[in-house]
Amino acid sequence: MRVLLARHGETPWNAEGRYQGQRDIALSPVGEAQARQLGERLREVAITRAVASPLSRARRTAELALGEARAGLLGVDAGLQEIGHGDWEGLLASEIRARDPERLRAWREAPETVQMPGEGGESIGVVLERAWPAFARATEGLGADDTLLVVAHDAVNRVLLCRVLGLPLARLWSFRQAPTTLNLLEGPSVDALEVVRLNDCAHHTALFGEAVHRAL
Repeated sequence: MRVLLARHGETPWNAEGRYQGQRDIALSPVGEAQARQLGERLREVAITRAVASPLSRARRTAELALGEARAGLLGVDAGLQEIGHGDWEGLLASEIRARDPERLRAWREAPETVQMPGEGGESIGVVLERAWPAFARATEGLGADDTLLVVAHDAVNRVLLCRVLGLPLARLWSFRQAPTTLNLLEGPSVDALEVVRLNDCAHHTALFGEAVHRAL
């Protein structure tokens, strides 16, 4: 089977560098354009099934990527929601640095050690515990020639890819996940996937273009 693991398009908070987590922030016009570009790239791809996070930025990206003709393929799974940033939600990195500098330093240097502060705050270990079963559910019953589209979030994609690559969560920041990026995974089962493409943004960014985000 083939899995196309994508991240949602840009939101206003992404552009501003705000931590949005599970706050339901919609796509910006730039993000909508990115999702349409993703859809154009996938227009001729035979997609068997599609699953997205229920947060609107991911769900809308999936809708635009699929187009009207394939809209009926899309389902949602709450296990694919972004990490809950708790008290960091809506804040700029500069604001977090002023309020919670030690945790921010740990988040960037040893993310596997961090529990996000306040109500709803999660760790990346918790994200993996809920996201991997959701990912596995999405692949159930797929055959060798089937293709699954999954549209999720930065931290979710990173923990899933760490699992597939056999990387510890301490290596969370060792690769990028840009807006509407595509990761192509292939294998006979969810536990035997190989990474074929990683952070592929050719549909909207030149080879040496800037395809980064400002939060996380």
